[in-house]
Amino acid sequence: MSFSTEYSFSLPKGYIDEEGNLHQKGVMRLATAADEINSTKDIRVQSNPPYMTVIILSRVITKLGALPQENINPKLLEKLFVSDFSYLRNFYEKINGNGNSKIPAVCPKCENKFEVDLNGSD
Repeated sequence: MSFSTEYSFSLPKGYIDEEGNLHQKGVMRLATAADEINSTKDIRVQSNPPYMTVIILSRVITKLGALPQENINPKLLEKLFVSDFSYLRNFYEKINGNGNSKIPAVCPKCENKFEVDLNGSD
């Protein structure tokens, strides 16, 4: 049996860098226990517990557009549009949740509802 540890995503709006380039497509890996445990040690989380989401996402997002991986950090995530940040938070919960890798989707043309399996299986 094999399963994916990395999942592709596409931000609803996208991150616009300082040169005006749009970055929408990315990759997020599954979180480890260390990702969550070590994030609690960050001083920014200790003074502001909701900031833990920013720290964890900065650890598990491995690719965002053409940006170098070292540029994917908390400061970059703070610059995301709220809808993109919310999308990433939900995406994280979905792939790291109860093992259900299916997400609801709606066809933009016919408006039929269906599920997409993030593992790529039927």
